[in-house]
Amino acid sequence: MLKNFRYSKLYIPTNHNLSTLNQTIASLKTSMFIVWLRAARPQTLPASVIPVLTGAALAHHHQLFRWDTTIIALICALLIQIGTNFANDYYDFVKGADREDRIGFIRATSAGLVPPHAMFRATYLTMAAAFFIGLYLVWIAGWPIFIIGILSLIFGVAYTGGPYPLGYNGLGDLFVFIFFGFAAVMGTYYVNVFEWSADAFWASVPVGALAVNILVVNNLRDVHQDVISGKRTIGVLLGEGALKAEYALLAGISFAVPAVLFFNYGYSAWIFLPLLSAPACFVLLSQIFFHDDKRKLNKTLERTAQFMVLFGLLFATGILLS
Repeated sequence: MLKNFRYSKLYIPTNHNLSTLNQTIASLKTSMFIVWLRAARPQTLPASVIPVLTGAALAHHHQLFRWDTTIIALICALLIQIGTNFANDYYDFVKGADREDRIGFIRATSAGLVPPHAMFRATYLTMAAAFFIGLYLVWIAGWPIFIIGILSLIFGVAYTGGPYPLGYNGLGDLFVFIFFGFAAVMGTYYVNVFEWSADAFWASVPVGALAVNILVVNNLRDVHQDVISGKRTIGVLLGEGALKAEYALLAGISFAVPAVLFFNYGYSAWIFLPLLSAPACFVLLSQIFFHDDKRKLNKTLERTAQFMVLFGLLFATGILLS
């Protein structure tokens, strides 16, 4: 048998073949990085960044800003948001909500780009990373932050997972408002200042409202698929008109809050800087009310997140200058 073995048949990679192989491996690694990056949904991450920025600006306004706790709060907020997005990707696939006729952004699990077990593992590894990094904030600021952090992790998964998923039962909007508004802004403020304040409460309102509007666009786009999938969002329960009214109402509330801070808490006229973003808001409202193709709402969703960044930067700047 050994006599019949022909060494000329043995494959020995040449430099050219090795180069091609390395390029292929590099390409696969790049492709998987892009897959995971898209699964993290970077277009939604402003919902994590702006609350921390606002809370930090409030702390600076009160001359009690800390770099260390603010940076850790930002890292934890991003990890929880990404973990929540991974959880949504996994649980929507498991529950059959990501249908073939989906018109939203591609989901990695349902598209077969990431195995379900890998997305499940990524969800809990990301949440675990947020937990352990967040222990620094607990060490600095105490048990109130531990409670906020644990609830954020639980409800991040419970949005689409668990026996009573919030997003499937009309409660998604409320919990987004609570955790991206009050919990994130006031939590960031607390890890800087170590106390609560009324102006931090009010500053949380527009941040939470604009975070909800990202979800509103998502639900408006998917309302027909959600009916079929049994996903009971506000759009499914009350109709598209309710979503459009919700978007407009939350935008209006956001622009009203600076007046509250100006008249009741001694902030200067700089607090009205967010009014400069009003033209962009009117454009978004026209897209929400008068779109002729649900696919166009993918771009509206991205622009709603971008609007949150614009409003948030102006709002934080106004707080810093007041």
